[in-house]
Amino acid sequence: MADKRWYGLIGLLSLLGFVGVFTGEKYFLGFFAFAVDFQYFFAKADEMQEGQILRSAARGFFVGMGVTAAGTLLLLALGGGTTEALYLSSGLGWGVGVMVYALSSFLCGCREWWNARA
Repeated sequence: MADKRWYGLIGLLSLLGFVGVFTGEKYFLGFFAFAVDFQYFFAKADEMQEGQILRSAARGFFVGMGVTAAGTLLLLALGGGTTEALYLSSGLGWGVGVMVYALSSFLCGCREWWNARA
């Protein structure tokens, strides 16, 4: 399937981890976790795996959008400026969305591995 190459390209985000290595900004080191997505270049894709990836991406997207909306409303209610509220909430929503995608994808992979062993 040609789509598995797109999933493997998510691993290129791990290159942002080198920003943390060379500049000392430790927050960028978390991007090295995306290196596990290079596995999709070598995995034999099937419909079930693609469905799991799509479900994980949908979960991450909707949770990220929810966190963005809730964070923006909360910061505006606390008296923050509109620009700052949107910037902070967008960053937080993106980070939470990526985290939910990665965790959901990991749990789906573990569930498949556990069922294969049983």
